[in-house]
Amino acid sequence: MRLPAFILLLAIGLIPACNPFAPALEEGNPFGDLLGDPTTIEGFFTNFRNAYELRDLSLYEPLLDSSFTFVYTDFDAQVDREWGFAQDLESTRRLFQNASGIRLQWNQIITQDALEPDVRERIVRSFNLTVTLEQGDVFRTDGNVNFLLTRADSLSSWRLQRWRDESEL
Repeated sequence: MRLPAFILLLAIGLIPACNPFAPALEEGNPFGDLLGDPTTIEGFFTNFRNAYELRDLSLYEPLLDSSFTFVYTDFDAQVDREWGFAQDLESTRRLFQNASGIRLQWNQIITQDALEPDVRERIVRSFNLTVTLEQGDVFRTDGNVNFLLTRADSLSSWRLQRWRDESEL
């Protein structure tokens, strides 16, 4: 009769060590799949997609170079239009605030040119974008982005210096 009581006390003593509401910590970076390595081209694109899909300006802003320029074609006027860093942040902030969901899919890289090896790359890549607005309207577009990425050296993060939108809305 004493043996079962001992086992019961031992079991009760071990229960606090096993808390299903506080699981053990896992090894590695818990955000490894979310955050890309910003020193790689693919990591830059991962971070860009996540900034859009999470609608998080604090993830988006560090991707832009301070000399950033966005260029698009105004098809009605048949001219190229552009804006800079501050206007892009404001435009993106409004998009993120008014969207209830954004889905960005990067497709194949069409061209990639090392303008200055390890510090300036021009990349043309296709994408599919779906934006769902708060009131339920859904907009879908696809096309190509023409990105000029730059960084100080091969250990630094890539930053977007120039974005030419090559989609046709």
